Amino acid sequence: MKVILLDEIKGKGHEGDVVDVARGYAVNFLLPRKLAVAATSGNIKQLEARRANITTREVGRRSDAESIAARLDGKRVTIEANAGEGGRLFGSVTGPMIEDAVLAQLEVDIDRRKIDIHGHIKVLGEHPVEVRLHQDVRAEIVVVVVPSGETASAEAPATAEVAATVPSEEPDEAGESAVEDVVAAEEALDEVAEAGEDTFAI
Repeated sequence: MKVILLDEIKGKGHEGDVVDVARGYAVNFLLPRKLAVAATSGNIKQLEARRANITTREVGRRSDAESIAARLDGKRVTIEANAGEGGRLFGSVTGPMIEDAVLAQLEVDIDRRKIDIHGHIKVLGEHPVEVRLHQDVRAEIVVVVVPSGETASAEAPATAEVAATVPSEEPDEAGESAVEDVVAAEEALDEVAEAGEDTFAI
């Protein structure tokens, strides 16, 4: 069945391309999701009228994709995961997890559907991941999977070192100083009271 793509479809083409697909794929997926329309003579005429706008949008998409690729290519993101013996994960690293890590660590928002993990990430270590930003534009990042809590463990010694520099005697000295202040204040009040009694006697 011939259809006109209304958006870029992986492995099929760009917006405005007329492609031949299986009828079931068109009827059950592309058409209901408004990703394509049937390639009727009327739709093809409308396509020709919109061709210039489609070309302009496509140039803009490619430019945006190249800009994002320059920010991503070769970068590394770290993801913590629970693992057992041999570094095997309890589960696997997913596209949404990588999407969140890229946004948090690289401040780049990417569509999880454009992330190609090359199978499944099920062990600790470094894994190359491809991001399909455009039909002709790709970026490769490295996903570093570490055991859960490793970042916190690395920070713990620094915290302990700071705590060790605080003398344990300081709380006692502060307490003694506070007691001395209270005693001094009470003595001052006694002196005022005595002065008042003398004045009243006069």
